[in-house]
Amino acid sequence: MISIKHLRYFAALAQHRHFGRAADACAISQPALSLQIKDLEDLLDAQLVERDRRQIRLTSLGEAFAGRAQHILRSVDELADLARASSPSLGGRLRIGMIPTVAPYLLPAVIRRLTERFPAVDLRPREAVTGKLTEDLVTGGLDVAVMALPVSEPSLQDHPLFDEEFVLVRALADRHKPPPSVENLRAMRLLLLEEGHCFRDQALAFCNMTSGLSQDPMEGSSLATLVRMVGAGMGVTLIPEMAVAAETSAVEVSIARLAEPQPRRRIGLVWRKTNPLAEHFVQVGEIVRQEHDVLRRHGGAARLPGTGLRGGSDRPDDLTRHP
Repeated sequence: MISIKHLRYFAALAQHRHFGRAADACAISQPALSLQIKDLEDLLDAQLVERDRRQIRLTSLGEAFAGRAQHILRSVDELADLARASSPSLGGRLRIGMIPTVAPYLLPAVIRRLTERFPAVDLRPREAVTGKLTEDLVTGGLDVAVMALPVSEPSLQDHPLFDEEFVLVRALADRHKPPPSVENLRAMRLLLLEEGHCFRDQALAFCNMTSGLSQDPMEGSSLATLVRMVGAGMGVTLIPEMAVAAETSAVEVSIARLAEPQPRRRIGLVWRKTNPLAEHFVQVGEIVRQEHDVLRRHGGAARLPGTGLRGGSDRPDDLTRHP
């Protein structure tokens, strides 16, 4: 008889397309996983996986079976969540994701608050780009995620938490110059995050550069890298307000507000519409929002005027950051 264990092991293999990585994800040995997949194929009297030395491929039946297996596993997990939802306080496993332009600045404080508020929670945090978080939410690999809105996946529910402006990071020598217009910004060397980051897409959309840049694009894997590239004189970049204190405290750069309409993003909490823990997730979102408010009020030495963030300059449109 096909068991839930069979389905979980096969779903992991379908996700990772590699026996070793799937076995690691299931916390079992690779030979044990292989035996379980072979047992599943014997029970079905059909081949689900094509194997060779370099890679594995799912057969057409395997692809269809993987989709059904994921649906069944989500339903099983949500049965357990239904019981958890009846409890007045959140408990059990909570797999929470955050995008990389939020996680370094909010995740540590959010983890601390969640463990204090919900001592029975087994917290499983994960940082990943929007596409991966969305995929994991849909397939049941995550319970909830903090990400930029809107989300395009119709099976997901979003809950807005806060809006946040972007600021311009430029060379220290430019600190007395007025902030550039969008047209002038397009002509500058804009440093961007790598493909896959929603913040990259938002920056390009603001500059109306959805395709093609004025110069060869220069990319980084993190906001910290981009700010240091600016400090080395390689261009300018945009970063979210919450990153200012952490990323500019040790780099000689200046920070400027752009003219209206200022670029901004909306951050929210996202979960599957079928998840019965929605009311508990709203409480989780409130903690995230509160910690963002704390960060705005106590963001360290690099604070922005007009947001509750202190600055190193009296000018309303420009801040100088230097060690």
